[in-house]
Amino acid sequence: MHIYVFWRAASVPFIDRHVSRKILIGAGVILWAIFFFGRVIGHGETGVLAGILEFLGMNWMAVLFLTFIPLLLIDLFTLFGFLMPRLSSSLRGLALLVGIVLSAIALVQGLRPPVIEKYEVILPGLPDAMDGTVLVAMSDLHLGSQLGERWLAARIAQVKAQQPDIVVLLGDIFEGHGPSEDYLIATLKQLSAPYGIWAVSGNHEFHGECKMSLFEEANFKLLSDMWTEVRPGLVLAGVDDLTTRRRNNQGGDPISQALAGRPPGATILLSHTPWQAERVAKAGAGLMLCGHTHGGQIWPFDYLVRIWYPLLEGRYEVDGMTVIVCRGTGTWGPRMRLWRPSEILRVILRGNGEKNLSE
Repeated sequence: MHIYVFWRAASVPFIDRHVSRKILIGAGVILWAIFFFGRVIGHGETGVLAGILEFLGMNWMAVLFLTFIPLLLIDLFTLFGFLMPRLSSSLRGLALLVGIVLSAIALVQGLRPPVIEKYEVILPGLPDAMDGTVLVAMSDLHLGSQLGERWLAARIAQVKAQQPDIVVLLGDIFEGHGPSEDYLIATLKQLSAPYGIWAVSGNHEFHGECKMSLFEEANFKLLSDMWTEVRPGLVLAGVDDLTTRRRNNQGGDPISQALAGRPPGATILLSHTPWQAERVAKAGAGLMLCGHTHGGQIWPFDYLVRIWYPLLEGRYEVDGMTVIVCRGTGTWGPRMRLWRPSEILRVILRGNGEKNLSE
């Protein structure tokens, strides 16, 4: 991909006139080296240098991809210059500019604070006394080498501003590589809600040195293929990450296990991966909250991600049950997003359809 992008860039008239071949080749080699060492050193080591290398390497990977796509589209349109030979090189210059603009937009979107996405959900069986309960959800924080204490403190402030009754974390809270996450415990303990802080594991919780004990140390209650009654008439259930279970060829039926034997009332299921929604609905849950997909994070990856995860982001209705997929509060890999920003979910639970959202 590096070779292709720099080969096509060399044919752009402006670059051909103002940039020597040696400089262009040197730039390509340096940027490839930044990407390579960002993966080798930045991903596996700790410290300031590793963090900088990973930031530069991962973001350059996204920039490379976002310039590769428009260049390839122009080459396919012109049959690699066979059609419109005089115009094709200028069109490649336009494609290069489009890639740079898209990269700038994605970087701004990725670095900006998450937005608060508001939903109202009718939850069958919810007691009248709990009508209007505010649930705030975060997913895919990926705390670690790129997103640390200062970023986390700002997210906790955002959550507190929503005055939640209950807070849920939908997996991939920790990145699983880089510095130890222990230093984040004091900050994580600042999260509080009357009905508790509840969490499920994501695939990254099973990576590297990430320890499940961190949940307990941060006063989070981990729902591992189980349910709990947070208040009479409101059941919260959770399953361990389904993608990890499939990858490790684990058997069992986590959905049934998590929902079996629960008392009557309203049920919310937390699952990092938005799979098996039909089974969850059949089991009688009224709301399913998920993450994992990042909404594709960087266009046009969303088209590929949707093949594996048809419930990509936002709200869906599945067999009478509401499913909300968070596109992520943090980012994975590049600190970039195109087109949608990161988000925190604010869900108001309703026992019937007669009341409207009031702020």
